[in-house]
Amino acid sequence: MSSDRGKVMASITVSLDGYVTGPDDGPGHGLGTGGERLHYWVMGGPWTYDSEREAGAGMGEVDRAWYDSLTADLGAGVVGRGMYDAAGAWGGTNPFPGTLVVLTHRVEDQPDESAGFLFVDGFDAALEAARGLADGKDVSLGGGADLIRQGLRSGVVDELAISTAPVLLGGGKRLFDGFDRDVDLQILDVHAAAYATHVRYAIRR
Repeated sequence: MSSDRGKVMASITVSLDGYVTGPDDGPGHGLGTGGERLHYWVMGGPWTYDSEREAGAGMGEVDRAWYDSLTADLGAGVVGRGMYDAAGAWGGTNPFPGTLVVLTHRVEDQPDESAGFLFVDGFDAALEAARGLADGKDVSLGGGADLIRQGLRSGVVDELAISTAPVLLGGGKRLFDGFDRDVDLQILDVHAAAYATHVRYAIRR
């Protein structure tokens, strides 16, 4: 990490058995069957795909402190196209600080600039675009799992933030499926709450 750049932070929520979604995830069903429980901490409690609850609106005190610590210095983010589609493009407007770069081969689908999304093809190009847009602030790699694995494999991630929900999903998409790099971590921070245990790690180099 150079002195004129913020950190690159990879953050995601997993089940205790390592899944970032339940089975059959997709548009309108973004976290898969049973996967809603992964984001109880985001929603402030139980919710369903048919709920009209606003993400973060009922977030508990500990969870809010965790979320705020991750986003306080955030200038831009990167997500995969699968996550973008599964989230329904967040209703058509980026809900996160800064521009959200979407890693996709289908850059011709670029929405209007006012939506807060930038479509870029290729991991390196997407990260460089996000760094430029962040203007010295932090960049978040927000998922899905494949995007975070790419970041860790490439050695660009400075911190890894994992929220572990107290649930065993038994199937779906695993965060570290096929990951074969040896990475040493240092625990920086731990927040324990009812719906998740949040841990922030530094990547040892």
